[in-house]
Amino acid sequence: MWEVINNPFFQRALIVAALVGFTNGFFSGFVVLRRSALSVSALSHTMLPGITVAILITGTLTHWNAFLGALMAALFVGLGSVAVARGKRVEQGTALAVFYTAAFAGGVALLPRLGVRQELEHWLFGDIMVVADVDLWTIFGIGAFTVLVANLLMRPILVTLFEANVAAAQGVPVRFVQYILFALMVLSLVASLQAVGCVLSVGLLVTPAATISLLTNRTTHLFWGGGIVGALGAVGAVLLAVPLNLTPGPTIVMVLGGLFFLAWLFSPKYGIFSGK
Repeated sequence: MWEVINNPFFQRALIVAALVGFTNGFFSGFVVLRRSALSVSALSHTMLPGITVAILITGTLTHWNAFLGALMAALFVGLGSVAVARGKRVEQGTALAVFYTAAFAGGVALLPRLGVRQELEHWLFGDIMVVADVDLWTIFGIGAFTVLVANLLMRPILVTLFEANVAAAQGVPVRFVQYILFALMVLSLVASLQAVGCVLSVGLLVTPAATISLLTNRTTHLFWGGGIVGALGAVGAVLLAVPLNLTPGPTIVMVLGGLFFLAWLFSPKYGIFSGK
């Protein structure tokens, strides 16, 4: 076990797990408050067609074209749904469902034309052990930017989430804040792409704050508590995956799911032993 821990690739994987876990855990507070877990699920699946289109254009699968393809596709679908909902004829959830299913169907249709289906599996379910130094710095940059912007805009975001009309009356650019929130959500998802992949990234962006919400009613605890739970859960899962010979990406999501289940069991207010 110690030989594995001393391996530079494994140490890099632990750092990435901590960064991705904290970034997604912190932002999961907004997802829980906004009650947009289904939106996150839709955006996570949207990254697949983005990757397939990038492969089709460049003719190869690399970390950079997969990353950029996933980012562009998720931004297009996420921000596009916000733009369509601006007319108030179609709800944002409806627009998101239309864009996401159309994009995902296009990605599935293109899969037979790609010659890298086996390599593509790493992007579907993650492979944190092959993260390179450049990927590490990219993930760090995304995480730092996401957490910094979220903290700087914390008050207008929260006012918009709870009382959009009040926010507008106070001069908050509600539509702009919604765009920013979706953009940050997409960045958080893309940051976790190599760690847990397209399919499982929703678990990393929902579970940490959902776990904290069972233990406290304080809004601020959702963010920092979610970040801590996400980071510790992700690092612990990578360490656990080695002796159990498990794939780290799915193990991260399973460990976070286990922590959520324990929080539900032993929550002082909402657990099965709370008497409520």
